[in-house]
Parts: sequence; structure tokens; C-alpha cells
Amino acid sequence: MEAGTEVTAPGRQSARERILDTAYELFSRHGTRAVGVDRIIAECGIAKMTLYRNFPSKDELILAFLDQRAERWTHEWLESEAAKRGGSPAQRLLAVFDTFDGWFREEDFEGCSFINVMLEIVEPESAVRQASVRHLESIRAFLRGLAQDAGIADPDGFARQWHILMKGSIVSAAEGDREAAQRAKQIGAILLEHHGALATG
Repeated sequence: MEAGTEVTAPGRQSARERILDTAYELFSRHGTRAVGVDRIIAECGIAKMTLYRNFPSKDELILAFLDQRAERWTHEWLESEAAKRGGSPAQRLLAVFDTFDGWFREEDFEGCSFINVMLEIVEPESAVRQASVRHLESIRAFLRGLAQDAGIADPDGFARQWHILMKGSIVSAAEGDREAAQRAKQIGAILLEHHGALATG
């Protein structure tokens, strides 16, 4: 067994899981720059040594948070909801904004962590910034697949256009526009029609 690895009873979280869950909530709500390691330790109720045994640096913890965010937000929520709400690839693309609509109307709407972290960390060589960019690209890969399935001739170019709509709507929602998702959906329908992929197809 590796040093720092803890054995837990079934149904109980390991120290690493508790730390990551606490960091997830704090980083999602307040950003990675605003939340210090001491706050995570205090809210998690662990020793500082325990945190650093599991995450040697704050950057390591942020990287784990981004991976967790991709799993929970991108795959388990966004991709899953789009698949449930839309019968065809074009409908699933539009369903992204139906999914966003409920999210934007939440009182504790927190925005996109990948965008937030990327904007917080400006150094291009930062592993954290690079991870944020990779996670944003994984969302475009999902969109690219839907565009290809919808028969769009340039799926990569379309995915980039659609992602601009998504990111713009998130920023607008952060400004307080609760209708941002529906406005983006209207533009999306025009974009689909322009590319010859009707939403009913």
C-alpha cells in the first residue's frame, strides 16, 4: 500500500475523497484563486499534512477538481441531459440550451469552471490553464460528434461556432440574463438551418 493511502470502511469516504468533494464545492462557487488551502482544510476538518499527503500542491488539487468537474458537469450532466432531451443529433445540440436554461435560473448559478480557471490563470505554460483548455476542447469534441452525426459538412468549424454560443450564453447568464439560454437556442436554430441540419432532422 502506498504511503498516504487510507483504508476506509464500505460507504465511508477516504480523506482524498473528502478533500476533493470540499474543494469541488468551494472552487465551483468561488474560483480557485479566491479559495486557499487553509479554508479547504478548515471546512474539511483534516490536518494540513493529510491534504498535502494526498495532493502535494494546490495545483494538483485544482487539476483533480477539473477532472472531477469534467466527469460530473460535462459527462454526467450536460451530455446525458442532451441525449435524454433530444431524439436526433440536431435536437440534442439544441437541447444543450434547454439544459442550460434551468441551470441559468438557479440562484447559486456558478458559471463554467473551465472558463473561470482559464481566465484566472494567464500563464500559457501553467498545467492548470492547459488542463482547462483541454477540458473545453473535450466539450467541442462532443459537439463535433453531434455535428458530424447531423451531416454537417464542416463539423469542427460548426462545433467552434456552437461552443461560442454556449460560452457567450454562460457569460450573459453571469451578467444576470436569465433568458440567455433561450436566446442562444434561437440563434442555434438559425445556425443549424444555415448548415442544412434542421432541428427536426
